[in-house]
Amino acid sequence: MAVFGECHAHIFMDGIDYRAAAAAHRNHPDERLIREHLAAYSRRGITFIREGGDRYGASEIAARAAADYGITYISPVFAIHKNGCYGGIVGLGFDTMKEYHELVLTAIQKGADFIKIMTTGIMDFQTDHTVTGTPLSADEVREMVHIAHEEGCRVMSHTNTAQAVIDACRAGVDSIEHGNFQNEESLSAMAEEDTVFVPTVVTVRNLIGSGLFDDQVMNSIWEGQQQMVSRARALGVSMALGSDAGAKGVLHGQGIEDEYQAFKDIFPEDDSLDAYLLAGENRIRAFVRKDRK
Repeated sequence: MAVFGECHAHIFMDGIDYRAAAAAHRNHPDERLIREHLAAYSRRGITFIREGGDRYGASEIAARAAADYGITYISPVFAIHKNGCYGGIVGLGFDTMKEYHELVLTAIQKGADFIKIMTTGIMDFQTDHTVTGTPLSADEVREMVHIAHEEGCRVMSHTNTAQAVIDACRAGVDSIEHGNFQNEESLSAMAEEDTVFVPTVVTVRNLIGSGLFDDQVMNSIWEGQQQMVSRARALGVSMALGSDAGAKGVLHGQGIEDEYQAFKDIFPEDDSLDAYLLAGENRIRAFVRKDRK
Protein backbone atom coordinates (compact mmCIF):
# COMPACT_ATOMS: atom_id res chain seq x y z
CA MET A 1 0.00 0.00 0.00
CA ALA A 2 1.22 3.47 -0.84
CA VAL A 3 1.69 5.98 1.96
CA PHE A 4 -0.51 8.89 1.01
CA GLY A 5 -0.28 12.49 2.07
CA GLU A 6 -3.11 14.32 3.82
CA CYS A 7 -4.62 16.75 1.30
CA HIS A 8 -7.09 18.44 3.65
CA ALA A 9 -6.40 18.99 7.35
CA HIS A 10 -7.01 21.59 10.05
CA ILE A 11 -4.08 21.42 12.45
CA PHE A 12 -5.77 23.54 15.14
CA MET A 13 -8.64 21.07 15.57
CA ASP A 14 -8.25 17.74 17.35
CA GLY A 15 -11.02 15.53 15.97
CA ILE A 16 -12.64 15.33 19.39
CA ASP A 17 -13.91 18.65 20.69
CA TYR A 18 -13.90 21.70 18.40
CA ARG A 19 -14.70 24.22 21.14
CA ALA A 20 -11.93 22.99 23.40
CA ALA A 21 -9.46 22.91 20.52
CA ALA A 22 -10.33 26.45 19.44
CA ALA A 23 -10.07 27.68 23.02
CA ALA A 24 -6.58 26.21 23.31
CA HIS A 25 -5.39 28.44 20.46
CA ARG A 26 -7.59 31.50 20.95
CA ASN A 27 -5.16 33.75 22.82
CA HIS A 28 -2.03 32.29 21.26
CA PRO A 29 -1.52 29.11 19.19
CA ASP A 30 -0.47 26.22 21.41
CA GLU A 31 2.70 24.90 19.77
CA ARG A 32 2.74 21.82 21.98
CA LEU A 33 -0.64 20.66 20.64
CA ILE A 34 0.36 21.51 17.07
CA ARG A 35 3.51 19.42 17.42
CA GLU A 36 1.51 16.54 18.87
CA HIS A 37 -0.60 16.52 15.73
CA LEU A 38 2.43 16.71 13.45
CA ALA A 39 3.99 13.83 15.37
CA ALA A 40 0.86 11.75 14.74
CA TYR A 41 1.49 12.08 11.01
CA SER A 42 5.20 11.38 11.35
CA ARG A 43 4.57 8.14 13.25
CA ARG A 44 2.55 6.88 10.28
CA GLY A 45 5.16 7.86 7.73
CA ILE A 46 2.99 10.67 6.30
CA THR A 47 5.26 13.31 4.79
CA PHE A 48 2.82 15.73 3.12
CA ILE A 49 -0.01 17.84 4.55
CA ARG A 50 -2.15 20.46 2.86
CA GLU A 51 -3.73 22.65 5.51
CA GLY A 52 -7.25 24.05 5.21
CA GLY A 53 -6.66 27.16 7.30
CA ASP A 54 -7.50 28.64 10.70
CA ARG A 55 -8.08 32.04 12.25
CA TYR A 56 -5.64 31.67 15.14
CA GLY A 57 -2.25 31.38 13.45
CA ALA A 58 -1.86 27.67 14.22
CA SER A 59 -1.10 26.80 10.60
CA GLU A 60 1.69 29.40 10.51
CA ILE A 61 3.39 27.69 13.44
CA ALA A 62 2.79 24.26 11.90
CA ALA A 63 4.38 25.39 8.63
CA ARG A 64 7.54 26.37 10.50
CA ALA A 65 7.60 23.23 12.67
CA ALA A 66 6.71 20.63 10.02
CA ALA A 67 10.25 20.17 8.76
CA ASP A 68 11.23 18.88 12.21
CA TYR A 69 8.97 15.91 11.47
CA GLY A 70 10.05 15.38 7.87
CA ILE A 71 6.76 16.83 6.61
CA THR A 72 6.15 19.07 3.61
CA TYR A 73 3.38 21.39 4.78
CA ILE A 74 1.48 23.79 2.53
CA SER A 75 -1.14 26.21 3.74
CA PRO A 76 -3.48 29.09 2.85
CA VAL A 77 -2.77 30.42 6.38
CA PHE A 78 -6.49 31.19 6.73
CA ALA A 79 -9.59 30.52 4.66
CA ILE A 80 -11.54 33.49 3.30
CA HIS A 81 -15.32 33.77 3.58
CA LYS A 82 -17.92 36.45 2.94
CA ASN A 83 -19.16 37.97 6.18
CA GLY A 84 -22.53 36.55 7.14
CA CYS A 85 -21.72 33.25 5.42
CA TYR A 86 -20.10 30.08 6.72
CA GLY A 87 -16.35 30.12 7.30
CA GLY A 88 -15.58 32.02 10.46
CA ILE A 89 -14.34 28.91 12.25
CA VAL A 90 -11.44 28.51 9.82
CA GLY A 91 -10.66 32.01 8.60
CA LEU A 92 -11.36 35.67 8.06
CA GLY A 93 -14.25 37.49 6.41
CA PHE A 94 -14.83 40.27 3.90
CA ASP A 95 -17.71 42.50 2.81
CA THR A 96 -16.39 43.91 -0.46
CA MET A 97 -14.09 42.57 -3.18
CA LYS A 98 -11.57 45.22 -2.20
CA GLU A 99 -11.53 43.74 1.30
CA TYR A 100 -11.25 40.25 -0.18
CA HIS A 101 -8.25 41.33 -2.25
CA GLU A 102 -6.65 42.80 0.88
CA LEU A 103 -7.11 39.45 2.65
CA VAL A 104 -5.50 37.64 -0.28
CA LEU A 105 -2.50 39.98 -0.03
CA THR A 106 -2.36 39.50 3.75
CA ALA A 107 -2.36 35.73 3.35
CA ILE A 108 0.47 35.97 0.83
CA GLN A 109 2.44 38.26 3.14
CA LYS A 110 2.03 35.68 5.92
CA GLY A 111 3.39 32.93 3.68
CA ALA A 112 0.30 31.40 2.07
CA ASP A 113 1.06 28.81 -0.59
CA PHE A 114 -2.43 29.14 -2.09
CA ILE A 115 -5.79 30.75 -1.31
CA LYS A 116 -8.75 28.94 0.20
CA ILE A 117 -12.24 30.31 -0.36
CA MET A 118 -15.57 29.29 1.18
CA THR A 119 -18.43 29.40 -1.34
CA THR A 120 -21.14 27.50 0.58
CA GLY A 121 -22.05 26.28 4.02
CA ILE A 122 -21.63 22.75 5.36
CA MET A 123 -23.80 19.67 5.37
CA ASP A 124 -26.69 19.78 7.82
CA PHE A 125 -26.39 16.42 9.52
CA GLN A 126 -29.85 16.80 11.00
CA THR A 127 -31.46 16.51 7.57
CA ASP A 128 -30.63 14.60 4.41
CA HIS A 129 -29.09 16.43 1.43
CA THR A 130 -29.28 19.99 2.72
CA VAL A 131 -26.54 22.55 3.31
CA THR A 132 -26.45 25.42 5.76
CA GLY A 133 -26.60 29.01 4.56
CA THR A 134 -26.81 30.61 1.15
CA PRO A 135 -24.07 30.01 -1.45
CA LEU A 136 -22.11 32.85 -3.00
CA SER A 137 -23.20 33.95 -6.46
CA ALA A 138 -21.38 32.74 -9.55
CA ASP A 139 -20.18 36.29 -10.20
CA GLU A 140 -18.71 36.59 -6.70
CA VAL A 141 -16.88 33.28 -6.98
CA ARG A 142 -15.56 34.18 -10.43
CA GLU A 143 -14.13 37.46 -9.18
CA MET A 144 -12.58 35.85 -6.10
CA VAL A 145 -10.85 33.21 -8.19
CA HIS A 146 -9.68 35.81 -10.71
CA ILE A 147 -8.11 37.95 -7.99
CA ALA A 148 -6.30 34.98 -6.41
CA HIS A 149 -5.02 33.75 -9.76
CA GLU A 150 -3.82 37.24 -10.68
CA GLU A 151 -1.76 37.19 -7.49
CA GLY A 152 -0.17 33.91 -8.57
CA CYS A 153 -2.13 31.63 -6.23
CA ARG A 154 -4.07 28.46 -6.88
CA VAL A 155 -7.52 28.27 -5.26
CA MET A 156 -8.83 25.60 -2.88
CA SER A 157 -12.62 25.90 -2.71
CA HIS A 158 -14.84 24.66 0.12
CA THR A 159 -17.99 23.98 -1.90
CA ASN A 160 -21.10 21.81 -1.54
CA THR A 161 -24.16 21.21 -3.77
CA ALA A 162 -24.28 20.71 -7.52
CA GLN A 163 -24.86 24.27 -8.71
CA ALA A 164 -22.22 25.70 -6.41
CA VAL A 165 -19.70 23.13 -7.70
CA ILE A 166 -20.59 24.06 -11.28
CA ASP A 167 -20.13 27.76 -10.48
CA ALA A 168 -16.77 27.15 -8.77
CA CYS A 169 -15.45 24.94 -11.57
CA ARG A 170 -16.51 27.37 -14.30
CA ALA A 171 -14.84 30.14 -12.28
CA GLY A 172 -11.58 28.21 -12.46
CA VAL A 173 -10.98 26.95 -8.91
CA ASP A 174 -8.14 24.47 -8.75
CA SER A 175 -9.72 22.07 -6.26
CA ILE A 176 -13.17 21.32 -4.87
CA GLU A 177 -13.25 20.31 -1.21
CA HIS A 178 -16.10 18.16 0.14
CA GLY A 179 -18.40 18.63 -2.86
CA ASN A 180 -21.38 16.89 -1.32
CA PHE A 181 -24.79 16.52 -2.96
CA GLN A 182 -23.70 16.68 -6.58
CA ASN A 183 -25.32 15.54 -9.81
CA GLU A 184 -24.18 14.44 -13.25
CA GLU A 185 -23.79 18.01 -14.49
CA SER A 186 -21.57 19.11 -11.63
CA LEU A 187 -19.43 15.98 -11.78
CA SER A 188 -19.04 16.54 -15.51
CA ALA A 189 -18.04 20.15 -14.84
CA MET A 190 -15.18 18.97 -12.61
CA ALA A 191 -14.02 16.63 -15.36
CA GLU A 192 -14.32 19.24 -18.10
CA GLU A 193 -12.49 21.92 -16.12
CA ASP A 194 -9.88 19.43 -14.85
CA THR A 195 -10.60 20.39 -11.25
CA VAL A 196 -9.11 18.18 -8.51
CA PHE A 197 -11.78 16.76 -6.21
CA VAL A 198 -11.05 16.09 -2.51
CA PRO A 199 -14.32 14.59 -1.19
CA THR A 200 -13.38 14.06 2.53
CA VAL A 201 -15.96 11.29 2.93
CA VAL A 202 -14.89 10.18 6.41
CA THR A 203 -16.39 13.33 7.89
CA VAL A 204 -19.62 11.38 7.44
CA ARG A 205 -18.55 7.76 7.55
CA ASN A 206 -16.65 8.12 10.83
CA LEU A 207 -19.74 9.54 12.58
CA ILE A 208 -22.06 6.68 11.67
CA GLY A 209 -22.87 4.84 14.88
CA SER A 210 -21.44 7.61 17.06
CA GLY A 211 -24.85 8.50 18.47
CA LEU A 212 -24.35 12.16 17.59
CA PHE A 213 -26.73 12.13 14.63
CA ASP A 214 -29.53 10.04 13.15
CA ASP A 215 -27.81 7.06 11.56
CA GLN A 216 -30.53 6.78 8.94
CA VAL A 217 -29.61 10.26 7.73
CA MET A 218 -25.88 9.60 7.97
CA ASN A 219 -26.12 6.30 6.11
CA SER A 220 -28.13 7.98 3.38
CA ILE A 221 -25.46 10.69 2.98
CA TRP A 222 -22.69 8.06 2.96
CA GLU A 223 -24.53 6.06 0.29
CA GLY A 224 -24.79 9.21 -1.81
CA GLN A 225 -21.09 9.93 -1.34
CA GLN A 226 -20.17 6.45 -2.55
CA GLN A 227 -22.24 6.88 -5.69
CA MET A 228 -20.80 10.36 -6.25
CA VAL A 229 -17.17 9.27 -5.90
CA SER A 230 -17.70 6.23 -8.11
CA ARG A 231 -19.35 8.29 -10.84
CA ALA A 232 -16.68 11.02 -10.56
CA ARG A 233 -13.97 8.51 -11.30
CA ALA A 234 -15.92 7.03 -14.18
CA LEU A 235 -16.19 10.51 -15.71
CA GLY A 236 -12.43 11.05 -15.40
CA VAL A 237 -12.39 13.45 -12.46
CA SER A 238 -9.00 13.70 -10.76
CA MET A 239 -9.34 12.89 -7.04
CA ALA A 240 -6.99 13.10 -4.08
CA LEU A 241 -7.23 11.83 -0.52
CA GLY A 242 -8.03 14.38 2.15
CA SER A 243 -9.89 13.54 5.35
CA ASP A 244 -10.64 16.98 6.82
CA ALA A 245 -8.47 15.83 9.71
CA GLY A 246 -9.35 17.63 12.91
CA ALA A 247 -13.08 17.55 12.16
CA LYS A 248 -15.27 15.60 14.58
CA GLY A 249 -14.33 11.93 14.52
CA VAL A 250 -11.41 12.43 12.14
CA LEU A 251 -8.08 12.20 13.96
CA HIS A 252 -4.78 13.56 12.68
CA GLY A 253 -2.75 10.82 11.02
CA GLN A 254 -5.51 8.24 11.36
CA GLY A 255 -7.92 10.29 9.27
CA ILE A 256 -6.11 9.81 5.97
CA GLU A 257 -5.87 6.08 6.58
CA ASP A 258 -9.61 6.03 7.17
CA GLU A 259 -10.18 8.01 3.96
CA TYR A 260 -8.06 5.56 1.98
CA GLN A 261 -10.01 2.63 3.43
CA ALA A 262 -13.26 4.31 2.41
CA PHE A 263 -11.97 4.55 -1.16
CA LYS A 264 -10.85 0.90 -1.02
CA ASP A 265 -14.38 -0.03 0.00
CA ILE A 266 -15.87 2.01 -2.84
CA PHE A 267 -13.42 0.52 -5.38
CA PRO A 268 -12.72 -3.04 -4.11
CA GLU A 269 -10.02 -5.10 -5.80
CA ASP A 270 -8.97 -2.17 -7.97
CA ASP A 271 -5.26 -2.52 -8.70
CA SER A 272 -5.07 0.93 -10.28
CA LEU A 273 -6.57 2.84 -7.33
CA ASP A 274 -3.28 3.74 -5.63
CA ALA A 275 -1.76 5.15 -8.82
CA TYR A 276 -4.95 7.10 -9.53
CA LEU A 277 -5.01 8.68 -6.06
CA LEU A 278 -1.28 9.42 -6.07
CA ALA A 279 -1.70 11.24 -9.39
CA GLY A 280 -4.35 13.44 -7.77
CA GLU A 281 -2.15 14.02 -4.75
CA ASN A 282 0.73 15.11 -6.97
CA ARG A 283 -1.51 17.81 -8.39
CA ILE A 284 -2.36 18.98 -4.87
CA ARG A 285 1.34 19.04 -3.98
CA ALA A 286 1.75 21.66 -6.71
CA PHE A 287 -0.50 24.13 -4.82
CA VAL A 288 2.43 26.45 -4.21
CA ARG A 289 2.52 30.09 -5.27
CA LYS A 290 4.58 30.56 -8.41
CA ASP A 291 7.21 32.72 -6.72
CA ARG A 292 7.67 30.12 -3.94
CA LYS A 293 8.51 27.18 -6.19
